[in-house]
Amino acid sequence: MIWAVALALGIVIAAGTYLALSRDVLRCLIGLALMGSGVNLLLFAAGRLVTHVPPIILDGETLLGAAANPLPQALVLTAIVIGFALLCFSLVLAVRLMLTTGTHDTSQLRTAEPAPTDDHKPALEDVR
Repeated sequence: MIWAVALALGIVIAAGTYLALSRDVLRCLIGLALMGSGVNLLLFAAGRLVTHVPPIILDGETLLGAAANPLPQALVLTAIVIGFALLCFSLVLAVRLMLTTGTHDTSQLRTAEPAPTDDHKPALEDVR
């Protein structure tokens, strides 16, 4: 079971990295969402996958024993909610960016930046 999860984790992270490095804005966002799902899967696998023992510590014991750790499960649940909210917000920003600039290619978005002599653009500071 753990080998299947490790293989799935590798595939999800590789696909997310491939998509995040593309030039399309929506593919980049989907790639970042896939990488977030891969990290969630990694956290979930850290808390033991296969066990049928409830996470209850008996009187007089200090260790959990053979049960699954509920903390990574709670962290993954929270990360899923936060990741979904971030993805929705990023999608709205990306759609607005594409409507404003008329392109979805990240290399062409450089032309949408203001000119260096524009009054609204902050001046570059000398970093020497």
